[in-house]
Amino acid sequence: MNKIFEEAQIGPLRLRNRTIRSAAFESMCPGHVPSQQLYDYHTSVARGGIGMTTIAYAAVTPDGLSFDRQLVMTPEIVPGLRHLTDGIHREGAAAGIQLGHCGNMSHRDICGCTPVGASSGFNLYSPTIVRGLRREELPPLAKAFGRAVRLAREAGFDSVEIHCGHGYLIDQFLNPFFNHRHDEYGGSLENRMRFMEMCVTEAMEAAGSDIAVVCKMNMRDGLKNGIDPDTHSIPVARRLHELGVHAIVLSGGLVSATPMYVMRGELPLTTMTHYMDKWWLKYGIRMGQPIVKHVLTRPVPYREAFFLDDALHFREALPEQKFIYVGGLVSGDKINEVLGHGFEAVQMARSVLCEPDFVNKLRHDEHYRSQCRHSNYCIGRMYTLDMRCHQCMRGEALPKSIVREIERIEKEQNI
Repeated sequence: MNKIFEEAQIGPLRLRNRTIRSAAFESMCPGHVPSQQLYDYHTSVARGGIGMTTIAYAAVTPDGLSFDRQLVMTPEIVPGLRHLTDGIHREGAAAGIQLGHCGNMSHRDICGCTPVGASSGFNLYSPTIVRGLRREELPPLAKAFGRAVRLAREAGFDSVEIHCGHGYLIDQFLNPFFNHRHDEYGGSLENRMRFMEMCVTEAMEAAGSDIAVVCKMNMRDGLKNGIDPDTHSIPVARRLHELGVHAIVLSGGLVSATPMYVMRGELPLTTMTHYMDKWWLKYGIRMGQPIVKHVLTRPVPYREAFFLDDALHFREALPEQKFIYVGGLVSGDKINEVLGHGFEAVQMARSVLCEPDFVNKLRHDEHYRSQCRHSNYCIGRMYTLDMRCHQCMRGEALPKSIVREIERIEKEQNI
């Protein structure tokens, strides 16, 4: 039975089908405001049949930015966001937006201050010194999540996704890899969940009864001897359920420490450095490429539905909670298999980046498989320019070095 085109219910939100464009960073918001390019992309995905398309990572405060082409939730951008949600709704899809704070994954050049995190230290990802947040700073920061939800409602969004995973700020409190605090926000898991509870509570109160609240969280962090579902992640999911969130997106990995556990495959360093505008970072990565590739961005083999085994463990542990599956879905057969396990919906990014009409193609052929071949060119380009598939360049010629890298990675993927 084809479950893809059944309606889905997430809190007060009813979706026309069970597909969601996940909140993969588009890098389409220069000046931290919505652009025509962002509008064109998301409306094309909506036109392509998706149930809901999610605008990626909007920082709840300026110091929560990790890139200079990200949104910051301020009243000034509400008209532009309303234009975007109106366009998505005209195409029949729902509109969601991901809200978060990157914590230590920023830089003074981007956020205008010393980056903050659960604890003080040094983040090699940026690279930068990080200041640990003082306890009196935490309630106002949690309230910023509530303000961002209210702005999202004003802008016409149907859903908000609170980012509690991937090593962003909420996850920096949850994960002992980052959290070395000795106050009531550190130590035991109960203490480490306090900041998450504050942020989600503010979001739920701001959402009221007419906006769906979804949380994205980690099942595992991809570190050797890292967090474990039974002792860490399932209790976190259970607490989110108690807080009343309408659905939980089950993901994994740390952008700053295990990025390819999140994205799978290999990070295309030739592509990434080609587009970089900071010469010192470009040549630093090129000279240290063996270390960067095999230590900092160690490849993790791709397979379709790569998070499914862990996600099924959560599905069994919390049968009353609605879960959304994300991770490596590129075919109608696998999407139907995942939905058959009781997930309320599925999220996809690269499938609908490569083919914005991927869902409509599934309507015509339930066995259709995306043309995405997981070279991760889109990710390498995203760090400096916009996220774009190399198969959708519209005549723009790629340097031979990038073409060779794409061909090598796609061959090694053996898909």
